[in-house]
Amino acid sequence: MAGVSGCMKYSMFIFNFLFWVCGSVILGVSVWIRVSKDAQEELEIDSSLFAGVDLLIAVGSIIMVLGFLGCCGAIKESRCMLLLFFIGLLLILILQVTGGILGAVYRSQIETSLNKTLLENVNSLRNSTEEARVFQQSFRKFEKMHQCCGLLNGPSDWGKNFNIDIGGSKACACEPKNTTSNLCTTFEGRSIYKTPCREVIMEYLKDHLLIIMGIAFGLAVIEILGLGFSMSLYCQIQRK
Repeated sequence: MAGVSGCMKYSMFIFNFLFWVCGSVILGVSVWIRVSKDAQEELEIDSSLFAGVDLLIAVGSIIMVLGFLGCCGAIKESRCMLLLFFIGLLLILILQVTGGILGAVYRSQIETSLNKTLLENVNSLRNSTEEARVFQQSFRKFEKMHQCCGLLNGPSDWGKNFNIDIGGSKACACEPKNTTSNLCTTFEGRSIYKTPCREVIMEYLKDHLLIIMGIAFGLAVIEILGLGFSMSLYCQIQRK
């Protein structure tokens, strides 16, 4: 009977230990951000971003569990744990590939959904409620930072709030140093940024799509290697 390869066994253990450490860090930081008011204020995270933090908590937990199964399965030569690790990693890979395919197939629907979300936010720009004022103040900082105006249709998105001073600034206000550049135009006697923020958001998503694809490809390669190592070790233990 052939024995279990020590090199493969300890390589599998080290790989999954690092995997477990990464999951622990993601989980720990995410929980800290979720429960700590100081962290939320320092990182400028509001309740609208809690869904993303909750997703990171789930991802960190899954990585920790898979890392634990891989570590224990390798060091204890447990076929059951290795099989659970293999199935879990395979499911993640399948979901990843499915998500990529669906993203490519339904790209136009995703863009339509984004436009719908932006349209809902346009209503917040036009409202005068306290909650809307908070959003408007934050969005004016976004406009200044990215040199854009409104969400879909430029200054008209602001409606009657266009000339209202909130937090010491007015909507779409183009800085004096930019008045002679191609960034600004004139509207109702004021110098404003002429690019709608939707274009800035779409450009940002397109620029980062390549990075996301690269990360996804890198993860897929690591997952396939993990699948190969775990199944090879499983078969060696079975033949032992």
